[in-house]
Amino acid sequence: MDPAEVAGHVRDAQREMARFRMGYEFGIEEMLTKIRILRSEFRQTHDHNPIEHVTSRLKSMDSIIDKAVRYGCATDLPTIRERIRDIAGIRITCSFESDAYWVAEMLSQQPDVEVVQRKDYIAAPKANGYRSLHLIVRIPVFLSDRTEHVFVEVQIRTIAMDFWASVEHKLFYKYRGDVPAHLQTELLDAARTAAELDARMGRLRDEVRDLGGDGTPGAPREAATPPA
Repeated sequence: MDPAEVAGHVRDAQREMARFRMGYEFGIEEMLTKIRILRSEFRQTHDHNPIEHVTSRLKSMDSIIDKAVRYGCATDLPTIRERIRDIAGIRITCSFESDAYWVAEMLSQQPDVEVVQRKDYIAAPKANGYRSLHLIVRIPVFLSDRTEHVFVEVQIRTIAMDFWASVEHKLFYKYRGDVPAHLQTELLDAARTAAELDARMGRLRDEVRDLGGDGTPGAPREAATPPA
């Protein structure tokens, strides 16, 4: 094949890859905008903001291809777009378990957010102790010549859940997935402790809510408190 023709094919492939990733980058930005608006609203009009921290990530093409191979699906871009639904990811950290459900509900109610999958690992933790609320949403991204509907994975968890998941992730990679049995036991015990902490903090928050503005039961509150 002519070298100029080869170079042309390479450039075309690079442009196609760039357009593929661009849709997910914009999907992340669309969801982050929605979350920023909610955070700003709660800062200004409520006495409690359920959103503590927000992070995002976009999988590399190497990670995407690796996952496609593990799934046993074709590696052409249309198939990847349909089968691999966590290419774009957002993580929302909250203070309380009830806040995680509340944020999920607020996002799900937005008319241009379609929830296509929901996995509640808070109510039903994974066997290793992992706890989080996962949503796969599909949102429109409006470009100059087309509208793309992009999948974005939204993970919503408490600070305690996030700390545990961060440590587990580091151990998983340190031991290349083969975490020693005694560390797995320690992680499972730590997950139970984190769950107990979340429950305890939730009870404390509920007790504070039941106190009025002067700290005595039944006294009027200074501002309306969002529902749990």
